[in-house]
Amino acid sequence: MDIVKQFNDYRAAMNEKIADADNLIIKRIFNLDTNAYSPGILDIKTKELIGLTCSLVLRCDDCVKYHLGKCKEAGFKTEEINEAMGVATLIGGTIVIPHLRRAFEYWEALQHV
Repeated sequence: MDIVKQFNDYRAAMNEKIADADNLIIKRIFNLDTNAYSPGILDIKTKELIGLTCSLVLRCDDCVKYHLGKCKEAGFKTEEINEAMGVATLIGGTIVIPHLRRAFEYWEALQHV
């Protein structure tokens, strides 16, 4: 199974289980997340790039994959993603490099979806 399908299937299945828990706090967090990435003063494309770079600096591989998928949907070019991830790696330091490797791998896989 390719890494994009595996990630998306797992995320969907677990999000369903989380929703089934019917926890008010978790529902509100998910709602806040959804609303944060809706169009506002900043457009969706800008917000997704911010999400990607922050996730890379924070070293959250799942978040990086999610935002890479959203960046692909938003129409980013590889060169734009690479430049943004370069800035994130500069800010986060060399500890980000293993996550950068996985991000490059995932972005490459997204190009074949």
